[in-house]
Amino acid sequence: MASASTLGRAWPVMARVAVPLVLLALIWSLADAEDALGRLRGVEWSWVVAAFVALNLQTVLSALRWTWVSDALGAPLAARWAIAEYYLAQLINQTVPGGVVGDASRAVRAREQGGLSLSAQAVVIERLAGQMMLWSALALGVGISVLTPGGIAWPLGQTRTLAVAGAIVVAVGVGLWLWGERVGFLKRFGAAMGQALTARAVRLRQATIGVAIVLCNLFSFAFAARATGTMLSIEAVFTLVPLILTAMLIPATIAGWGYREGAAAALFPLAGASTGGGLAASLLFGLLMLTASLPGVFVLMRRKYERPKKVRV
Repeated sequence: MASASTLGRAWPVMARVAVPLVLLALIWSLADAEDALGRLRGVEWSWVVAAFVALNLQTVLSALRWTWVSDALGAPLAARWAIAEYYLAQLINQTVPGGVVGDASRAVRAREQGGLSLSAQAVVIERLAGQMMLWSALALGVGISVLTPGGIAWPLGQTRTLAVAGAIVVAVGVGLWLWGERVGFLKRFGAAMGQALTARAVRLRQATIGVAIVLCNLFSFAFAARATGTMLSIEAVFTLVPLILTAMLIPATIAGWGYREGAAAALFPLAGASTGGGLAASLLFGLLMLTASLPGVFVLMRRKYERPKKVRV
């Protein structure tokens, strides 16, 4: 009975490990695998280094944003401690199914400053701020693509694509507003988001660091694509790359493996690139993300964190 119970608990983890393997095998068979292999063998290392630097800069800036959010909510954190915690969270998210275990763990370890509820709120707001900027970049990219015909070959056409995108944005916005009016927790959470992100005292620096982080995110993938022989236009960087990175949010995998590669292989042809190029760029990006999270190993080994404390920014 105990072994059956253990197997039952292990089944979701096993499924999340199996899903990306199956997806990668399927994508490998459908995409131009030989082209992808050739591109990976001949990577331009200068662009690999650029992508690696951008990913690490993104982690440091994200940790700094976390300290600003926590400070605005009344639970200040030391920047150095937050950076170490963020690297550890990145490592966990890259190696454990689900993609949020690392973030949950940093919320738990920061709870001494204001309680678990407040620390969890700060982590969620920081992550949502990143997703909001990513979707804002996508909206900007779609607008650019409509104003400059001849770039991205949208399957529905440029006008219909813009209409569908606008309808989705309106529907999501109205849905969240209606839900928020009914659920008291969302009202309080919305107020906390305003306090941390859009209040007069913080809005400028939050917007500035948000733009910097999303640019690091988008161009780290663009650099990985360039390293494997595909030069993406600015239009493609702001439209296709956000969609590819959003595929990583699907929780039924580890660090987005499989879904990201499928999205890249499917979307690259819209920018005149090959499926093999999309597959190669995504595989390299995934490896670079894992490599960029490795400083978390040293944080894990040290196991002697300084206490979170107030820091003046």
